[in-house]
Amino acid sequence: MNHPRIAVIALLAVAAAWGSTFFLTKDLLDRMDVADYLALRFLIAAVALIAVHPPAIARLSRLDRGRGVALGITYGIAQLVQTEGLRHTSASVSGFVTGMYVVFTPLLAAVILRHKIGRWAWIAVVLATIGLGVLSLRDFSLGTGELLTLASAGLYALHIIGLGAWSTPSNAFGLSALQMVVITVVCAIGAIPGGFTLPSGGGDWVRVVYMALIAGALALIVQTWAQAHLTPTRAAIAMTMEPVFASAFAVLFGSESVTARMLVGGALVMSAMYLVELAPRRKIEAEVQHLGQ
Repeated sequence: MNHPRIAVIALLAVAAAWGSTFFLTKDLLDRMDVADYLALRFLIAAVALIAVHPPAIARLSRLDRGRGVALGITYGIAQLVQTEGLRHTSASVSGFVTGMYVVFTPLLAAVILRHKIGRWAWIAVVLATIGLGVLSLRDFSLGTGELLTLASAGLYALHIIGLGAWSTPSNAFGLSALQMVVITVVCAIGAIPGGFTLPSGGGDWVRVVYMALIAGALALIVQTWAQAHLTPTRAAIAMTMEPVFASAFAVLFGSESVTARMLVGGALVMSAMYLVELAPRRKIEAEVQHLGQ
């Protein structure tokens, strides 16, 4: 059995699931508060993961638990910031700008881990910056939605670096389950000021459950299995398809239409993401682990 090929197909399915959440979330946020939606989504995902393997968190060492909490807080804040940004921009632009974490990861790792930034990384940064400008600039300024989404991409990059440094095959599932719990707590705290509300109709419940179980818990399990059979770089390349799927779903099933700005800007950002993963002189290989989008 060709496990690497199956693993790539599995990661493409994960990327498609994550990409599908952008236009669904955009629609859902017309009727639900950001923090309420995220708290409910990750609560369902956390319960599902714990149900699959109840002892996973208890078997973590004290150090791993501390790391899991730190990772969960980082990811939870990133989710809140990203989803709030989605209120102020389109699903397709949000998907592409979120994908900037693939560019930020080696850059931040160079600062944190003191690795030298090579010329290919700088070329990728220039390409990504131009692409972001084509996608998002209006009157020579970035909008609130794009800035918030860009900030979340930076947080996701920090999460990727931490996860790559701290996760092992033996603690991966436990770390994932603990993070889901912490993310739920972070989002629930964010929901306290305005009070907590549930989805108003059956259709909204279906959306939330889909994003919790399919794009959250199941996607994480599939991703964990797939990355056991692939190098980090090959896995990252497969997952950079997420923003492509986000735009495709937004156009096919959402209310957005294809524009020249979307095509040109998206192509530049995608080029930057591929370049930063394929650069022949790159010395950093970060584990790309995007828990429940």
